[in-house]
Amino acid sequence: MKEIGKDIKYKKRVRLKDFNYKGYNRYFVTICTNNNKNLFINKDLIDWLISELKEISNKHHFNIWAYCFMPDHLHLLTEGNDEEADMRKFIAAFKQKTGFLYKKKFNNQLWEINYYEHVLRKEETIKEVAFYIFNNPLRKGIVKNYQEYPYSGSFMFDINDY
Repeated sequence: MKEIGKDIKYKKRVRLKDFNYKGYNRYFVTICTNNNKNLFINKDLIDWLISELKEISNKHHFNIWAYCFMPDHLHLLTEGNDEEADMRKFIAAFKQKTGFLYKKKFNNQLWEINYYEHVLRKEETIKEVAFYIFNNPLRKGIVKNYQEYPYSGSFMFDINDY
């Protein structure tokens, strides 16, 4: 946040100005943990977040083609599956519900205030972006093969067949 004057603050715009984020669009989303803390090293926490992600993505009309919980952030490759799909509402609902319940249990903030998204262009395929996401732990030296990483997956296909 940038400070203006003494008591007024505003957030930098991170969404595209003339894009409504609705419908059949595909997104590569990155959500960081609060203060980039290494919170995603706990299997029970990640299993719970995956369960919530599945429920909330279905409710908000989104397919999850790929996810990867790195120690301090989450990568998602998601796609609206009907006209009603609203990416901003979907991500807000996911962060709000999981953040509220996490704070209630651990008395700490889970997520950073904002998130980053890239709207995929037509020439960017789901396969290449999913493979990029799955290989994140490999690039960081956590595993030698993306299939060894326990915190990556897809709700649309088996990543071991990829």
